[in-house]
Amino acid sequence: MNVVNSLLAVLALGSSMAMADCVQPEAPSLPDGASATMDEMISGQQAVKTFQAANLEYMGCLETEFTAAKKEIESGEAEDPKALQAVYEQSIDAYNEAVSTEEAVAGQFNTEIREFRAANPS
Repeated sequence: MNVVNSLLAVLALGSSMAMADCVQPEAPSLPDGASATMDEMISGQQAVKTFQAANLEYMGCLETEFTAAKKEIESGEAEDPKALQAVYEQSIDAYNEAVSTEEAVAGQFNTEIREFRAANPS
């Protein structure tokens, strides 16, 4: 029984380590559009683009992870289906959170652009 518990602990650790391979990017700090310079807005735009590229890579990693977990669960050959199901659900949740974060960053940057344009009419 002790060997089984040890094996389950190793599998669970391995599952959580697999998720650790997917590195979530940090959302960028955005300029305040009402007071920012054009150069600060351009830097903000570049930061958003860099974040979006890193987030796309992160989501791809998560997709690989949850797809593999799903296939193994569906095969019926998983040694610990409950732990694998947990990995699957965590990966899906992390993916959905990444999508929401990217939408929030893009939405906030669009707000800052509108504020910049209002403060700097051409």
